[in-house]
Amino acid sequence: MTTDTKPASLFSPVLVVGCVIIMVSFAIRASFGVFQIPIAEEFGWLRAEFSLAIAIQNLAWGIGQPIFGAIAEKIGDRKAIIMGAVIYALGLILSAGSDTPIAHQTYAWLVGFGIAGTGFGVILAVVGRAASDDNRSMALAIVTAAGSAGQIFGAPVAEWMLSFLSWQMVFTVFAVVILSMILTLPFMRSPQTATRTELEESMSTIVGRALRDPSYTLIFLGFFSCGYQLAFITAHFPAFVTEMCGPIMPGGVLHNIGITSTSALGAVAISLIGAANVGGTLLAGWAGKRYSRKYLLAGIYTGRTIVAAVFIILPITPVSVIVFSILMGSLWLATVPLTSGLVAHIYGLRYMGTLYGIIFFSHQLGSFIGVWLGGRMYDAYGSYTTVWWIGVAVGAFSAIVHLPVRERPVGLPASA
Repeated sequence: MTTDTKPASLFSPVLVVGCVIIMVSFAIRASFGVFQIPIAEEFGWLRAEFSLAIAIQNLAWGIGQPIFGAIAEKIGDRKAIIMGAVIYALGLILSAGSDTPIAHQTYAWLVGFGIAGTGFGVILAVVGRAASDDNRSMALAIVTAAGSAGQIFGAPVAEWMLSFLSWQMVFTVFAVVILSMILTLPFMRSPQTATRTELEESMSTIVGRALRDPSYTLIFLGFFSCGYQLAFITAHFPAFVTEMCGPIMPGGVLHNIGITSTSALGAVAISLIGAANVGGTLLAGWAGKRYSRKYLLAGIYTGRTIVAAVFIILPITPVSVIVFSILMGSLWLATVPLTSGLVAHIYGLRYMGTLYGIIFFSHQLGSFIGVWLGGRMYDAYGSYTTVWWIGVAVGAFSAIVHLPVRERPVGLPASA
């Protein structure tokens, strides 16, 4: 007697809720670059002051990611997300009432930890555990693409809100939106899909095994440039475009559709990156099931390196900004489902949140340096060119460092 087994569905309540949380969290996170000029001009700060706040936010996100991953695996995913949402909202509200650089930089720690609790480390782990082996790569890609969808509307919505609200009120509205995500959590119930052997082993055993593996170190190092490039562009590209791009000509296509200033083009550029990344990330998820993830990652970093180098060499015009945004966007978060999928494939699902969280710290260390260095170099030289070329160099490094990774499950003893 045979029984037909119905293939597991790709879409589930866990996947849908995960997409909603990531989308909202990342829409707000991706908008901070829009506040760079308004806040600096209101208080007469150097560019580096608010840049440091964003940089600290990214570092706190990286430090908090393995912590929230461990919390989720010890006391539950939903409790970890609630904690993250509350901390995120508190950081935004306190920032809204701040008028000194040190206050913004202090409360950025709360915002960063809040992003960690509502971000990739926790959400990708719960979605990864809920998905079947066949669907996991694409499920991780869909959640990552949802983050890009948030980026599509995050910066333009913030720019639009700033046209009739103060930046303080915009931060407050964002805090309310973050808290509203808690209402979706009753639908997020993830089954336990770890193997019996993984369940029997402690977190310290599995994490210790990974930390002793050279491949884990290579993945850790490789993710640094991803954070550097993404955070620098998110935080500084709107200002970069506003100040360095050639003028938008009256009567042209951009002018006719309402993009009449380089500041508006800077916000739209972030949206274009997010829009292109939806397709690029889904394609990465599809490819990750069929091809070597380490070679796909090396290819993505190579592509980023070439695109960034060509952009800075050529004259910066509205057309080159749009072309760069689309090309870089197609490679933007495509690294995330491949990197998280690689971690799950090599080291198992039981403590995926913690293991990916440690890897993600490298990403956020790169984010901190990219954002902070961008502000410091701009204040020192009045230009982003040097820090841009550093991004090109670290991108090339990441392309190379993934090649020796041993892409196979390691260390699990045979089951009885």
